[in-house]
Amino acid sequence: MRHNAHYAITDPRVVRDLIAENPWATIVSNNEASLVASHYPVLLDDRDAGLAIVTHVGRPDEKVHTFGTGEILVIVAGPHGYISPSWYSGQVAPVPTWNFSVAHCYGVPEVLDADENLRVLTRLVDHFEQHVERPVVLDQESGARLARGTVGIRLPITRFVCKVKMSQDKDPQSRQQVLEALRGSGHYSDPALAAEMQRALSAATP
Repeated sequence: MRHNAHYAITDPRVVRDLIAENPWATIVSNNEASLVASHYPVLLDDRDAGLAIVTHVGRPDEKVHTFGTGEILVIVAGPHGYISPSWYSGQVAPVPTWNFSVAHCYGVPEVLDADENLRVLTRLVDHFEQHVERPVVLDQESGARLARGTVGIRLPITRFVCKVKMSQDKDPQSRQQVLEALRGSGHYSDPALAAEMQRALSAATP
């Protein structure tokens, strides 16, 4: 990721929140043949006070990624979107940009045994099904059938690079105008990004 200390985040709590609120991740590894990327839902490890995630991959992705042989990268991205320079005050140079929040998380994955994989799968289903009108619950038979086609992994995050770029470098008037545009009804309106930007700016205010 491009080095820019102005937007760098070192607080693991920010990364935890980013993962919890955006549980769709890109898993990247480097096997002997090439770079490999897959996309799966992730959850924070509820048994670890530190920073770790659990997920699963469909077979044979575990062989393609050669899990357990080296470090992998998991990318989690939050709200993001185009920021038009027309939204700035006259104090800012008219340069287009993109606001975003993202974390690059590194670690060596642990392959879970069958029982733990089933526990993680059940937790994933329960986590997402809780928001629907008639939630589906994995029973023993359906859970076992689903688990046979997957491999569970746990990733203790040993290091991360996190950037939250939300117009922190702009003057107060420009920030307010960007927020208003994102909350509006134009082509680039994005209430979720506006909420994330407001949170980032509030956290940066002493």
